[in-house]
Amino acid sequence: QVRLVESGGGSVQAGGSLRLSCEVSGYTTSRLCMAWFRQAPGQEREGIATISTLGRVTNYADSVKGRFIISRDNAQNMLYLEVSSLSSEDTAVYTCAAREARPTRGGGCLFLRSDMADHWGQGTQVTVSS
Repeated sequence: QVRLVESGGGSVQAGGSLRLSCEVSGYTTSRLCMAWFRQAPGQEREGIATISTLGRVTNYADSVKGRFIISRDNAQNMLYLEVSSLSSEDTAVYTCAAREARPTRGGGCLFLRSDMADHWGQGTQVTVSS
C-alpha cells in the first residue's frame, strides 16, 4: 500500500522560500510518477508540478513556473518541491500525489490533473504573510 507523507510546510514571509518533502513508502518509488498539488481556501485543487519516474522530465503549471522546482531521490524514497519568491497567493495546503507507472496504462506519466492520481498524501500547510 502506497503511503505518502509530506513535511516542510510552515509560515513564511512574502519573497521567502521553503522546501517541501514527501516520503514514499509501500511501493517501489522509481515506478511512481509523482506530482505536487495545492488547494487554497475556497478554491479547487491545482496541479502545480510533476516529474517522471527517474526525474528526467518535469512539467509545471504556469502559476509556479520559474519559481518552484520539483525533484526526487528514488534511492531515498523522497519527492521534493523547492518553492521560492512566495506571495500570499501561494498560501495553500500542498499535497503530493503518485500515479503508478504501468506499461499497459495510457495517459502518460506526467500529470497535473487530480483524476490521474492513484495515491495522495495528507498535505502540508504553507502560509505566506505579506
